Amino acid sequence: MTAPALSPLRVAIVGAGPAGIYAGNILANAISARAEDGTGAPTSVEIDLFESLPAPYGLIRYGVAPDHPRIKGIVNSLHEMLDARGVDADRRTIRFLGNVEIGRDVSVDELHERYHAVILATGAIRDAALDVPGVDLPGSHGAADFVSWFDGHPDVPRTWALQDEQVAVIGNGNVALDVARILAKLPEDLRRTEVPDTVLAGLEASAVTDVHVFGRRGPADIKFTPIELRELGEVAGVDILLDDADFAGVDPAAASTNQLKIMLRTLNAWRDRPENRGEDTGAQRRLHLHFWHAPAEIVGSDRVEKVRFERTAPAGDGGVRGTGTFVEYPITGVYRAVGYFGSPVAGVPFDERRGVVPNDGGRVDGARGLYATGWIKRGPVGLIGHTKSDATETIGRLIADLDAGLLVDPAEDADIADLLAARGVDVTTWDGWLALDAHERALGESHVHTRERVKVVPREEQVGISQGAVLAR
Repeated sequence: MTAPALSPLRVAIVGAGPAGIYAGNILANAISARAEDGTGAPTSVEIDLFESLPAPYGLIRYGVAPDHPRIKGIVNSLHEMLDARGVDADRRTIRFLGNVEIGRDVSVDELHERYHAVILATGAIRDAALDVPGVDLPGSHGAADFVSWFDGHPDVPRTWALQDEQVAVIGNGNVALDVARILAKLPEDLRRTEVPDTVLAGLEASAVTDVHVFGRRGPADIKFTPIELRELGEVAGVDILLDDADFAGVDPAAASTNQLKIMLRTLNAWRDRPENRGEDTGAQRRLHLHFWHAPAEIVGSDRVEKVRFERTAPAGDGGVRGTGTFVEYPITGVYRAVGYFGSPVAGVPFDERRGVVPNDGGRVDGARGLYATGWIKRGPVGLIGHTKSDATETIGRLIADLDAGLLVDPAEDADIADLLAARGVDVTTWDGWLALDAHERALGESHVHTRERVKVVPREEQVGISQGAVLAR
């Protein structure tokens, strides 16, 4: 078998979040460089970027709290990649096809019939399991569901009953801090963000007075980032309470990284705040940070009534051990933020234990021409920078297979758009996204609280606004 000599190389990428967009941009740059220096064929590439939602950007749009200003820079960078690749003379290098569910509207096998290679960048959107008794009681929620609600995801309920005064967030990562901050933050501080009006109404009706964040490990093992932690300390009208006993033996100077040193100094500074000296600050809400607490049971009959934890201690091998001492908190709302978990794609191998597609450096095991990148490749760990390097590795595998003649020429020379149109799929396009983006920005400008944008939430409304854009290569 020889490497395909005819241009263009046709590649399908499933998932239009950062992982998919980075992969498409890196691949397009690699093929362009080959064309310029004459190192190999093909000399052009056509990439179709599929997304199950009508709009691009994945978890950047639907998985990050709306009060993160730095996310705007990431969105702008992703937008520039797609916009620059959107039209190249009469052909599109990267074409966005939204509102298309792989496995429902079109199968992976049908993609293989039309593309030399298929790259999975479907991410991880489910909550990882928390295996404790009572986890399924009413009042116990997955953090991913709550994040989807406050980010205006089109496929979740529009309402969320914030009826509990005392709530727990279980986890010590950035998602846990996002959830805790949104629960604790006063609604007026969110009115100028892109949070949907239905969400703002839910937050304004919130009964929450105390948010408790629980971590199994100690302060020296937190998985936050300094920016996330600093943002927590800047929430107006909220006291942050810590237990001095949790910091026994913790020395910021002995921290393993500079980031951890910064965060430990931040936590130590908070221990000197007035609320931790017993002074009444008049704050409307309180945020408690608990360490050395492992969830043992969520207790209740018809719904959550309290949460039982086992106190932990260092095990000496980098882990923690149970001490046999249990404590209970009268908490009636629980948010589990213990990680995300991938979802299987029909017709693709899947590791049910790890929640990933089995692969070797991005090359899917036992599947010619099939690749994976991002969280569905390596699990839900790492930040945006890791996603970019991850995509570079995956594209390296694809290029190596191309040069080795391992990519099979597509059996069909037909545009996938024709198949989707024949099946009645309401595909959204890049031009459609630009129309939706402009519409949301106009809603923000005209809002009583001027905002950068107001998200359109219903899927059918997003698709309707995007309609009319021409789907053409």
